[in-house]
Amino acid sequence: MKSHRHSAIKDLLVKTSVTNQDELRRKLAGRGIHVTQATLSRDIRELKLMKGPSGYALPADLDEEDDLPELADVLFNFGLEVRQAQNLLVVLTTTGGAQPVAAVLDYQEWEEVVGTIAGDNTVLIVCPDAPQAAALKSRIEALLG
Repeated sequence: MKSHRHSAIKDLLVKTSVTNQDELRRKLAGRGIHVTQATLSRDIRELKLMKGPSGYALPADLDEEDDLPELADVLFNFGLEVRQAQNLLVVLTTTGGAQPVAAVLDYQEWEEVVGTIAGDNTVLIVCPDAPQAAALKSRIEALLG
């Protein structure tokens, strides 16, 4: 079932543009594939889909492990500013840039990152404590330029 769903998602993205998860869910439902938002989020992560201003896109080569862009490239293209509040960091991005930034941060598997939540133009990064958040903030600021 999962491989069938993944194939359907890939086929949809090749044939049409999909701007958000709800639209993708509706298009899958039109093909008889009904999924929850949580399942769809997992599928998006597993397929390593990137979301840009025009919607979701497949990675260039689905078989490569390192098909995600480098964090520095993603932050250069989408990142604007990083702010700290105790053990939390907020990365401000261009419109539609939060999901790619959060995805690349998640795949870094840094000890300082407990998890991320992406909106449209804001990524919330949860760190274990304030000192680790400060260290991560410095690292991200260096990548922002």
